[in-house]
Amino acid sequence: MLVLVVALLAAPLGGGSALAADRPTVKLSKAQAGTGGSVTVTGDGWRAKAILMVLICGRSTPSRGVPGGTDSCANADGRAVTADDKGSFRRELPVSEPPVPCPCVVHVSTITGPKAAADAAFQVAGHSVEPLPREAAGGRLSLLTDARLTGSDGLLTWFGAPPARELVLTVGNVGTSPVRNPVFQVGTSHGVFAPRREEQRWRGTIRPGGRARITLPVDLAAGAHGDYTVSLTYGGRVLAERPWTVGRPWGVTLFWLMLCLVVPAVLFRTGMAVVDRVRPARTAPEGRGRGRLLPAWVPRPGPSNAAHAHSRTPSPVRTVPDPGLPWFTPDTRRDTTVPDPPA
Repeated sequence: MLVLVVALLAAPLGGGSALAADRPTVKLSKAQAGTGGSVTVTGDGWRAKAILMVLICGRSTPSRGVPGGTDSCANADGRAVTADDKGSFRRELPVSEPPVPCPCVVHVSTITGPKAAADAAFQVAGHSVEPLPREAAGGRLSLLTDARLTGSDGLLTWFGAPPARELVLTVGNVGTSPVRNPVFQVGTSHGVFAPRREEQRWRGTIRPGGRARITLPVDLAAGAHGDYTVSLTYGGRVLAERPWTVGRPWGVTLFWLMLCLVVPAVLFRTGMAVVDRVRPARTAPEGRGRGRLLPAWVPRPGPSNAAHAHSRTPSPVRTVPDPGLPWFTPDTRRDTTVPDPPA
């Protein structure tokens, strides 16, 4: 009986340690380094074969996370790494100053798949340090339903027009004071690049304990295509993230293909017209009659050899005027010669 009780008490403890071990962790080879140096980042408990992004972020702590998103990180010097089959990784990260003051952390987050992140405290030597801003008190918004993107692409988008959607979600006020005309930050990111954020104000008031359906427009640049991520931030916290796959504008490709076929054809026709205009006119060969030629269907008489049958010397001939045909003009008549009968 005592053994059974000990086993039952140890089971929850073992399960809790297993859950803790499955949580992603980050460790650093050093706690401080200056710009131009490097720090070795190792991690465990990540999803197998997960693609991770390693960044140095300012105005952050491991307990608070990175409230300002990756806008407060040194994105240009970040490094990507892939976890192994056991969910571990090791990566050398160059040290660079973030765009905001410290306290700083080394922030590791997943790029694709389920979201996961972990932070480790790090000090950038020589970088300014300022106290963290106070979190806003009073009204606080929390996400109640999953955000979704509504809308579809039109014919103009197929020809390179900017893709547009609407981000729809329901938020609730979990604070003690009303929230009036909240300002959200809608960000769009492509791949591993930092999101491009735009402030958008929602007109209305959300009372404590109340909820509201928020609809915010989202658009991309003209000709954008590929996999994008739409994120919504309020009060320094990311409320929602949604993937957005934009198709390639094949209409633009078709237009350039047709242009490559039509332009050479037009140039060829124009060149042939110029050549036909500037080349010299054809002249009639010498020895041809100046009159009009007979039609091709009129039979022509062949040469007569009757006079050569009796004598080598040509016999006197008499000229008989050719009466001609009524449809021949006088300048095209020909005289025929009739030899005299032999003596």
